[in-house]
Amino acid sequence: MALDNIRLEVMQLLEKKIDAFIEKFLIPIDQVWQPTDFLPDSQNEDTFFDEVKELRELAKELPYDFWVVLVGDTITEEALPTYESWLMDVEGINQQEGGNGWSRWTRFWTSEENRHGDTLNKYLYLSGRVNMREVERTTQHLINDGFDIGTDQDPYKNFVYTSFQELATYISHNRVAKMAKQYSNKSLAKMCKIIAGDEMRHFNAYSEFVKNIFEVDPSQMMLAFSDMMKKKIVMPAHFLRESGESIGSAFEEFSYAAQRLGVYTSQDYIDIMQRLIDKWEIDKLLDLTDEAERARDFVMKLPARMQRINERLVIPQDVFQFKWVEPAVVK
Repeated sequence: MALDNIRLEVMQLLEKKIDAFIEKFLIPIDQVWQPTDFLPDSQNEDTFFDEVKELRELAKELPYDFWVVLVGDTITEEALPTYESWLMDVEGINQQEGGNGWSRWTRFWTSEENRHGDTLNKYLYLSGRVNMREVERTTQHLINDGFDIGTDQDPYKNFVYTSFQELATYISHNRVAKMAKQYSNKSLAKMCKIIAGDEMRHFNAYSEFVKNIFEVDPSQMMLAFSDMMKKKIVMPAHFLRESGESIGSAFEEFSYAAQRLGVYTSQDYIDIMQRLIDKWEIDKLLDLTDEAERARDFVMKLPARMQRINERLVIPQDVFQFKWVEPAVVK
């Protein structure tokens, strides 16, 4: 899909700030945390097996829905190759002939995100509480199946999506961290808490990109925001499936588990939407076209409309048995 030249010009304009964005929102490799900082030290024979034993004992206390959510979050993080390849195809992001500033941002962002799946995967493996072969199959399926987030190659829509999604993952990981702490699982709580911190930094970055675009191309940015809200934000795990099942068949039950647990709910979706409206000061935009004004009216009214629908939603309480989590762990 060919986009108008204005979008490309805006991306080139913002590209001049890439170094500042990287310095502000990302952390140099030599300073940032790594998965091994939060996992048993495999090189230390004196402590490794005791640390693993403690990790496994604490893991026994966590409830079934918790494991479903943690597995789903891990799989979502590990499907990172799909997200990077999608972003590299966005208008204005060029990875050919050495790339440009935007492709450098995407690689740097990817390298930070990559640590999340590594950390959680190693924790799941050491915990002994999940069927890792089934988890690994689901991860491979999710990468194989790809996804379509409804943004085409439009940078405006992609940055709306990443802003929304980074905040959603912050909420999920942060709540998992709090729950792990309630079960006295301090090591898992620390892992999820620091992952949540990364997601918040990334949310601040992508939402800053959108804010910058609103300053130079408000009407088209408003239309892109409205279009994404009309389509609804498709979660990266939307195509989640277990081995032998159809594409997307596991997502609904995974979503129900997250809602029963209070990790990520339909109310959170509405709250994120309102937060973006407030952050980008949609109500204060000036000099919009008539079409963009109508788009703004739609977006401004949408949270209240969705709130009314949300109040009627009923989440099933029946626990679905995933292949990922052994029946013996059901509580």
